[in-house]
Amino acid sequence: QVQLAESGGGLVQPGGSLRLSCAASGSIFGIGVYTMGWYRQAPGKQRELVADITSGGSTNYADSVKGRFTISRDNAKNTVYLQMNILKPEDTAVYYCKAGSGLWGQGTQVTVSS
Repeated sequence: QVQLAESGGGLVQPGGSLRLSCAASGSIFGIGVYTMGWYRQAPGKQRELVADITSGGSTNYADSVKGRFTISRDNAKNTVYLQMNILKPEDTAVYYCKAGSGLWGQGTQVTVSS
């Protein structure tokens, strides 16, 4: 059974950067066949897609993060990354990793505040 573990969240000032990681474990097949996504959920709001990346490497971003965030994957390491630059207070949320159609990680908190 595949499990996902996010890391890299924290407190950062506006304009700063963070790099989130999502490491998959528990499957002999790895993440290579899956579309992997990063989602976020702010207090009182619905969970929303931030970015995803297909098995072939095609990427898709929410309009609110285009030009600031970059999703990437390293299938050999079974890891997906989210590089977040020029962070804004409105990026504050719990960030979740998702594999395929329904496997979620536990989330990592990102807080952007001065």
